[in-house]
Amino acid sequence: MIRFSKTILSVAAGSLFVFGNALAESHIPAGTRLAEEQIFTYRVLDEHTSVDPQVVEDVSGAEIVRDLFEGLMNQDADGNLVPGVAVGYEVNEDNTVYTFTLREEAKWSNGDQVTAHDFAYAWRRAADPELASPYQWFIELMSLDNASAVIKGDAPVDSLGVKAVDDLTFEVTLSAPLPYFPQMTTHSTTFPAPKAVIEAHGKDWTKPENIVSNGAYVLTEHLPSERSVRERNTLYWDNKNTTIDKTIALVINDENVALTRFLAGELDRTEVPAGQFPRLKKEHPDEAISFPRLCNYYYTFNLSDSGPQAFKDVKVRQALALAVDRKIITQNVLAGGQPEAYTFTPAAVAAFTPPGTEMAAMSQADRDAKAKALLEEAGFSKDNPLSFEMMYNTSEAHKKIAVAMSQMWKQKLGVQVQLTNMEWKVFLETRGNQNFELARGAWCGDYNEASTFLDLLDSESGYNDGKFVNADIDGLLEQAKSSDDAAGLYTKVEEIIAAEMPVIPVYHYAGVYMMGSDVGNWPVNNVEQNWYSKNLYKTAQ
Repeated sequence: MIRFSKTILSVAAGSLFVFGNALAESHIPAGTRLAEEQIFTYRVLDEHTSVDPQVVEDVSGAEIVRDLFEGLMNQDADGNLVPGVAVGYEVNEDNTVYTFTLREEAKWSNGDQVTAHDFAYAWRRAADPELASPYQWFIELMSLDNASAVIKGDAPVDSLGVKAVDDLTFEVTLSAPLPYFPQMTTHSTTFPAPKAVIEAHGKDWTKPENIVSNGAYVLTEHLPSERSVRERNTLYWDNKNTTIDKTIALVINDENVALTRFLAGELDRTEVPAGQFPRLKKEHPDEAISFPRLCNYYYTFNLSDSGPQAFKDVKVRQALALAVDRKIITQNVLAGGQPEAYTFTPAAVAAFTPPGTEMAAMSQADRDAKAKALLEEAGFSKDNPLSFEMMYNTSEAHKKIAVAMSQMWKQKLGVQVQLTNMEWKVFLETRGNQNFELARGAWCGDYNEASTFLDLLDSESGYNDGKFVNADIDGLLEQAKSSDDAAGLYTKVEEIIAAEMPVIPVYHYAGVYMMGSDVGNWPVNNVEQNWYSKNLYKTAQ
């Protein structure tokens, strides 16, 4: 039996994480004086897509789901794996069969025991074509046995490589060893689901009056596009070590309004508006923070049959990418410590250093000159200007970036760009249906490994919204799953991306927040930013 502890020992070339025994420990330093009211209130930009673990597809929704539900494993403040519902696991000699042992004290919020059957049901549900989960592809990415056939509808869902051996034993069979498989079990898609509740209420099962969850919190209120409230679940197995009693997510579309409300004491956390971090850091040094995040920001070309013919020419894609002055965007528009991006994978990812690129080594003047020459070679000029629509989801920061990029292209290349913004859910649907020409994209790693980014450009990826197809990338990514030199293969993928330019990497994220000085234990060292309200606390002022 492999059990969990704070110490990680790595064996088999990092393909297996081995842990010792550990119990939940207090996350509050000795001598800390706690506030009488333990309520954490934060701002989100848009209404979340769902709180159904197998349906949610956005960051803000996943933040809520991590509080409401708990998977096999969680992460600590540094991003290390720690116990969730599982107390440990065994793995066979060829690393293809994982057997998780679940804790007896794990309960649903209605008092029922959480069992291996709940996990088997959830994972099969995520793969089931009938649900058509936006994250269905994640199940195949996990290398679960028979996943591809199940997802395509060529095999029954109960043939997926998961099995409840008994109530407290969950067995997972992989089609091939996957070095980072345990890390993937912290993702919301793998969280358990209450079958009886879902069958009784259908799509309404996630409403506050119906939902049954197994995490540290329960959903007590949800006013769409306004607020979502989760409160302490007294039946949670580690409730005694939970400090925050209530967490409130407020939907505030305007980041400047959110900042005003933060400064008025109405919010404990909000994003810093673009360009304002230097001023706010000077005025509020204890509350303005910036730290690396495992996320990228890019624009994707629609390379499907419905996309512009001009974008089928790699010279056009390269010209547009070259002419973007990323330093202006990161230092002048954003000014929050975000690094410029010349690769798809952020440098913050573990065990992989993105390669240097020709573009990164050039001066901006040389990039601009090459961009102009490439666009002319592709047949475009001031007399025959390239024109297209550029789409982003509604946000003041996204607007500023889109305006800056479009002006760079107009001034340097004579390109004519029409800007279009859409609300989040409409934007996701429009982009997912390839009803766009050039669209904003951003991705925060589902686990800390380069493939969580590069797999987006696999031709079969559910989030390859630009429908870029490259057989070499597909082959390299498949090979990397079982390779002893995955980093070398990822480097080759990045080199292909730099040459083919199916996307325009713009910058890599930083967590740029105004955070209340009385908020304790925010996980600034966890680049994935998988945070849990149960690990936070409020100090007395």
